[in-house]
Amino acid sequence: MQNILILASGEIAKHFIQWVSKSRIDENYYTITYTRHEELLLKITPHLTFIDEDPTSLLKLTELMENTVFSSAFIVMDSRNEAICSYKNIRKLYPRLRIVFVSQWCDLTLDDENVNIMDTHELMASYLYEQLPNVPVIAKNIGFGQGDIMEILVPLGSPYAYRHMGSIVHRKWRVAAIYRNKKQILPNNATMIQPNDILIVIGNPRVLEEVYRVIRKSRGIFPDPFGKNLYLILNMCREREEIMIEVNEAIFLSKQLNRKLYIRLINITLSGVSQELKALENEKLEILINYHYDELFNTMDFDTTHYDIGLFLINNELFDKESFKYRLYKLRRAVYLFGENSLYNISEATILMGDEGAMESVSSSVFDLVEILGLKLNLCNYSPDGDFAEKKNIIEHYESLSRLYSFSVDIKENRTNPIKELQSDDGILHIAPFNKEILKTPLANFFSRKISRYFLSIRKHPQLLIPIEE
Repeated sequence: MQNILILASGEIAKHFIQWVSKSRIDENYYTITYTRHEELLLKITPHLTFIDEDPTSLLKLTELMENTVFSSAFIVMDSRNEAICSYKNIRKLYPRLRIVFVSQWCDLTLDDENVNIMDTHELMASYLYEQLPNVPVIAKNIGFGQGDIMEILVPLGSPYAYRHMGSIVHRKWRVAAIYRNKKQILPNNATMIQPNDILIVIGNPRVLEEVYRVIRKSRGIFPDPFGKNLYLILNMCREREEIMIEVNEAIFLSKQLNRKLYIRLINITLSGVSQELKALENEKLEILINYHYDELFNTMDFDTTHYDIGLFLINNELFDKESFKYRLYKLRRAVYLFGENSLYNISEATILMGDEGAMESVSSSVFDLVEILGLKLNLCNYSPDGDFAEKKNIIEHYESLSRLYSFSVDIKENRTNPIKELQSDDGILHIAPFNKEILKTPLANFFSRKISRYFLSIRKHPQLLIPIEE
């Protein structure tokens, strides 16, 4: 049995005692100093005793506490002087007793490691703050009480909507429970998150802040959420025709996405093409010149942040350089690779099914992009042994999103290698996750059983690489 002393007066104390009277905790016994308890209209319970004594009197408090061992004391009083006097009296009797001190006075401080001061103004401000839109609700009295336990509502169009738990990379955080239609779900890998679900997540507070931001982010316009603008890296040491093909395609894509295009010129020559490109500058297109190739990577790092870059545009010759590929991977931005066929002539986007987590991670960006560009979306399920059910979670996820976006998805099932079919098709934009597998050398890809690695060898198609959680 825990004996708890409550020194009470005022309206806050009145409501607190009403809550205590409804307590279902049989192990607690409360002794309450409150002279107007008859006004509370409490249900008589065996675990409350009211004492009509003044706790500011050391003598009265000594008589009250000398025959009972209290585990803690609560001071909930509306008079500052009386509250402080009562606190000092308790400390004279019990120097180390745990005290919870409810303060209505912002400047009150007590140099006492065994006192927990609860500032009513701070508590109210915190509660009001959590009522603002887009502010996470965190557990105050569980765990550290610093955001390590959080409640997150999944909005319609969230990148996490219709994703399976098994497809989500959990690092320093977990989804502990899901509340849906007034029911609690303890999730497993096959559980699909749905719009309007309430997720109870636990983990590192800083990690959860980022998780909250990502989950709450509703559908944006590609290249969000990686960044806002486009960035073309243009090798000037080539024929004018090759240069202008990439420039015109980049301008076309920036107009379709309604984003600003930055063109970074490298390997500058004495030809007049650079000046020709400078003449194209306007509020939606800016030319950036790099005179020292060995400083390019540092320049790219700066430009990515400074110009809020979300999509890099680059040709295969530069991308094939291992250092270039690795740097783009580390920047965690989407990458568009030019193909022999121009984006103007593309009518379909194709994805070869791979890892479930990767496929679900890129889906929001895929639907966003294909809708903007007006492309048909093909999902290719390749299985030599005909076990197409293995990818049922991916198909379920994309079909759920197709209903959300009111956008049809064509599911293709192939037992034969789909690469040959893709090679014969001219009007395809090939989309794939930008993961560590992309960094593999062509020789390593040759020996791989993962068909999705081979697509980079099909140079006729433009290709879009979308960063994923890893």
